[in-house]
Amino acid sequence: MMYSKKVMDHFMNPRNVGEIENASGVGEVGNAKCGDIMKIYLDIEDNIIKDVKFKTFGCGAAVATSSMATEMVKGKTIQEAMKITNKAVMEALDGLPPVKVHCSVLAEEALQAALWDYAQKNGIEIEGLKPPKSGDHHHIPENDE
Repeated sequence: MMYSKKVMDHFMNPRNVGEIENASGVGEVGNAKCGDIMKIYLDIEDNIIKDVKFKTFGCGAAVATSSMATEMVKGKTIQEAMKITNKAVMEALDGLPPVKVHCSVLAEEALQAALWDYAQKNGIEIEGLKPPKSGDHHHIPENDE
């Protein structure tokens, strides 16, 4: 299994790890089959993603794609963030092994789930945003649970 230098860098030194208290939007997605879980927290002000943090339980590729995805949306508008697809994340990481492509899909889904949460909390509609797929995913417990 060959990982690019960028994947290794984001795995060894992930950016934006943690959580945001009172986040504007939180998205959690998981894939029970591979056991990867991602949780993305967004701090949104005036339609701009001011800050973003993530927690990921999963393989190196899951951590790397979450890290890269959060880097890509920071400082962007909601509309710009919506356009960040798993393909864009993979390209930014100089590719992923085929068996790990699902990790980048998870990163995109977590991001969109967080945007959906933000839209729901604020009673707004974000054009092109679909509700998160609720699947058989496990829950990342909060610190106070």
